[in-house]
Amino acid sequence: MIAKKLKKQFKKDSTGLLGLMVLALVFVVALLGANIRPDSSKNANEQHPEIARLPPGTTVQFIVEDPGEANGFLQRLVFGGDGTSKAIPVDTLWQKNDTTYFYRLTTNGPLAKQDYLVGKFPQENRTYWLGTDKLGRDMLSRLMAGSTVSLSVGIISVAISLVIGIIIGASAGYFGGWIDNALMWFVNVIWSIPTLLMVMAITLALGKGFVQVFIAVGLTMWVEVARVTRGKFIEIKQNDYILAAQLLNTPTHKILFREMLPNAVGPLIVIAAGNFSTAILLEAGLSFLGIGAQVPMPSWGGMIKNHFAYLTTDAAFLALVPGVAIMVLVLSFIWLGNTLRDAFDVRG
Repeated sequence: MIAKKLKKQFKKDSTGLLGLMVLALVFVVALLGANIRPDSSKNANEQHPEIARLPPGTTVQFIVEDPGEANGFLQRLVFGGDGTSKAIPVDTLWQKNDTTYFYRLTTNGPLAKQDYLVGKFPQENRTYWLGTDKLGRDMLSRLMAGSTVSLSVGIISVAISLVIGIIIGASAGYFGGWIDNALMWFVNVIWSIPTLLMVMAITLALGKGFVQVFIAVGLTMWVEVARVTRGKFIEIKQNDYILAAQLLNTPTHKILFREMLPNAVGPLIVIAAGNFSTAILLEAGLSFLGIGAQVPMPSWGGMIKNHFAYLTTDAAFLALVPGVAIMVLVLSFIWLGNTLRDAFDVRG
């Protein structure tokens, strides 16, 4: 029944389908990780200061001085590429007597040359489709690696918020009385505290880092889940099959999570989609403030922080590209959430 509703709504709402397609693409990019990134090193952190701030679409010649040993597919998913390869950007190269001669590219400019090096090295051309950052790292690879950070924070934070919110909301809605009053008082207290301030406080208490971010974000997004769950459980509790289960002395946890929770899934899915976008924005904000994911881990918010000073220069793309990525991902979750809301009729 739910699948039919979703299929019908996606056919009706093209923006929701577009959002779903964008999210599916981002999830694939995040899951495949270093296996599909141009820069397969861990955290896409291969630095070449000689080619810093290249405009998008620039192609650079490289001499591979040490190719290193390639990791397998599964190893690259977790640890990235080998990280031992050494490539040198070059300005001019030529062949003579089976020997490669080349001038090393320097930070003084694309035509500046040092004394040439001699050897037999493989050559390759690398195209930087989104340019390079101030450390000469591939912006496209950093952006792709940053998607893993954003989605990881979103998934784990939403999971934490659902677990806490469902337990508190289900307990308040099912038991009622003083339990309901006490839990909802606590919910209202948490609700009254500005989300960003609470996230910052928890992050500072736990310390800086990736793990601390999704714990902090998850601990602040459960309030709406609890309120909606409570309302649905109060409504479902009046049904005859719940009264029958109580008369048969069915264990309380089975009534809560086997009989009642499946009937509250629709609204919770909608909230989860909204919380995803909230978590991504909070993670980007924390990384921009320097208390989120720490270097060299790529974060879209951190990429903006590192390059916002270039907004008034020709290298404005360094800050705009991750900003657009955040906007597109959040907008996709909003579109998907709107479609799910209409499919489950939560407005009525």
